[in-house]
Amino acid sequence: MTGRRAARGASATLAATLAATFAAMAVAQGPSEVTLPRVEVLAPAPLPGLGIPLLEFPGNAQTFGRRDLDRQREDDVARFLWRNATGAALENAQGNPFQQDLLFRGFLSSPVLGSPQGISVFQDGVRVNEPFGDVVNWDFVPMIAIAGMQILPGSNPVFGLNSLGGAITLQTKRGDRYPGTAIELTVGSFGRRQLSVEAGGSSGALDAYFAANLTSDDGWADHNPSRVRQFFGQLGWRGESTDLAVSFTGADNRLEGSQTIPVDWLDRPKGAYTWPDENRNALAFVNATLVHRFDVRTAFSASLYGRRATMRNTSSNVNDDFEDGDDPQAFIDRSAVGQHGFGGAIQLALERHVAGMLHRVALGASLDAGRVDFTQDAQPATFTPERGAEPLGEFEPETDARTRHRYVGVYLTDTIELATAWALTVAGRYNHARVAIADRSGTDPALDGTHRFARFNPALGVTWNPSPALSAWAGYNEGMRAPTAIELTCADPDAPCKLPNNFLADPPLSKVVSRSLEAGARGRVGAASSWSAAVFATELDDDIHFVASTGAAINAGYFRNVGTTRRVGLELAGSTAFGAMSLAARYGYVQATYRTAFTSSSPANTSADADGRIQVLPGDRIPGVPTSVAKLIAEYAIGERSSVSLSVVGVSSRYARGDENNQDARGRIPGYAVAAFDMSVGLAPRLTLLGHVANLFNRRYATVGVLGGNFFTGPDRTFGPSQGYAPVAAQFRGPAAPIGGWIGLRYAFP
Repeated sequence: MTGRRAARGASATLAATLAATFAAMAVAQGPSEVTLPRVEVLAPAPLPGLGIPLLEFPGNAQTFGRRDLDRQREDDVARFLWRNATGAALENAQGNPFQQDLLFRGFLSSPVLGSPQGISVFQDGVRVNEPFGDVVNWDFVPMIAIAGMQILPGSNPVFGLNSLGGAITLQTKRGDRYPGTAIELTVGSFGRRQLSVEAGGSSGALDAYFAANLTSDDGWADHNPSRVRQFFGQLGWRGESTDLAVSFTGADNRLEGSQTIPVDWLDRPKGAYTWPDENRNALAFVNATLVHRFDVRTAFSASLYGRRATMRNTSSNVNDDFEDGDDPQAFIDRSAVGQHGFGGAIQLALERHVAGMLHRVALGASLDAGRVDFTQDAQPATFTPERGAEPLGEFEPETDARTRHRYVGVYLTDTIELATAWALTVAGRYNHARVAIADRSGTDPALDGTHRFARFNPALGVTWNPSPALSAWAGYNEGMRAPTAIELTCADPDAPCKLPNNFLADPPLSKVVSRSLEAGARGRVGAASSWSAAVFATELDDDIHFVASTGAAINAGYFRNVGTTRRVGLELAGSTAFGAMSLAARYGYVQATYRTAFTSSSPANTSADADGRIQVLPGDRIPGVPTSVAKLIAEYAIGERSSVSLSVVGVSSRYARGDENNQDARGRIPGYAVAAFDMSVGLAPRLTLLGHVANLFNRRYATVGVLGGNFFTGPDRTFGPSQGYAPVAAQFRGPAAPIGGWIGLRYAFP
């Protein structure tokens, strides 16, 4: 689809959406009062248990229910949190809407191998960070099947490895609570076609829920179509004191990206730097959860899961060592990651009075184990005038390795009601991580090795609740991240590797240890207004970062411990409702800095010395982390079954990756403000018209920036070195999609 046709399609969809909205407003019988949801109970641990009152949790927890999810027509968790969660931002270095990086409090949760992960994600009590790289594949999570989600901030040790900046917990639907059958069909900009089906019900003690989502689109840019196939099914049995559920999550997705492009190419933002770049992701995930309540104050929980995830990547990369016509201009790199995991957890939750004080205790243990098979090969190629990589020969193997992982954790959390208005939380977890790496090619026995990391992480918090409408808290907690296999085998500055990466026998890395402080307050004003405020500081010792190599390629380098880093911030949120209107405003501020001086390689940085090195000093900002993220959400109810909503997200500027010393003359990646419109109009008792417009005012902006060398300096942006044109250092950016509109119909069967 050409840019002009895409713009016309988006404009037509927007016009139809607005027309339907005004028509619904004209026939509405009058506004009804909207009351924002009031969540009072929070799960303080991965497995379900007895829960604790939200007022007694010593942190700025955020919760979202199904009503919040239904108000906006988003396809994945990351984008929903970007629009709604305080302090959440997005990066899109892959150029695909289903493969975006989520930033929260300056920490990353990303599907990209090699990214410094700092957030753990759980689905029904199972940690879904993949063992190879701790990545989170957001395209594996079917949004249609999510009943609710929580963000528990800080280095909460109860949630185990990688919970440096926080933990995200996702709860899926059950058939007895979400009965009925519905089918939803959506079409719109960029060739989008989407079919979603869900069905739920119960009979006696049995319940069942099934959901499927089929999405295809051509992509807004060149060479970035998507095909998403997701399925979720859950069977449950609820007895008088026992609850058993068995679920299956499946996915088979093909996602293509368009990469970042040099700044001076932004006149043609749809163009790809090189292509093809494709990811094929498949998942089969079975999870069984048991909750047995001995009485109202004692509950035992257990889970058992098996998970197989396959990620196949094909990417086109410039030959950084190209010198003359005898060298290939490019390589087509092909990798396959086959992950087989299993594990389980048990937890005992108790409420007991001891010495006149109420204790809410959760004691648990977890095991996550499995193996990962990684292969990578490369094929020499040449570039077409359109920068497509054409093969010149056969694929040659580069890596064939197997890793085995075993993560064991034991945790305890106790919330103690000290007095009428005070509560104390004491928690801790012991983590032990074992990563074994073995060469299967027979050519690199030095790769073989076993790495172990262990630590006990404590937490302490206090809350003051003088009334049900006011709570204040303060807390301290610690966390740990073990280096992943991909980092452990790519840590030698004298042997940089390409991401996903070639495995090498490299120097060892130290585990990352986080220490967090937080204080804040939350409250309610009347029945329809709420507010929260928090300040936080998290410091990481031996933080791990990816450092670029001395060449011009963007994705070549190595991992290293860079000393201490710090994130300090502020979070503010408020919401209210009056009549048919509801408003919510959220603001997050974070200052993410290096606290240890180190020398890094960044040859594309204008301040680099003759060897391509830069000096990073304490106080320099960490690239990619915006200082401010502000959000405004307004919703207007039209009768009982119709509503319209407008959301605005504003993100401040940030430094490009490779500008760790904040001295590159090209400056920061500019900030942006972007709006989205959603509507839901009840056309008939069982028929609903849905509409969504993204980037409502067609703003041009970028969510990510990186410094690198532009090799396409020849006429009409062709490969320059083969024509005598040298690569040019440049700032690359990931342009965001233009305005797009989608309309859908949802029919609920009787």
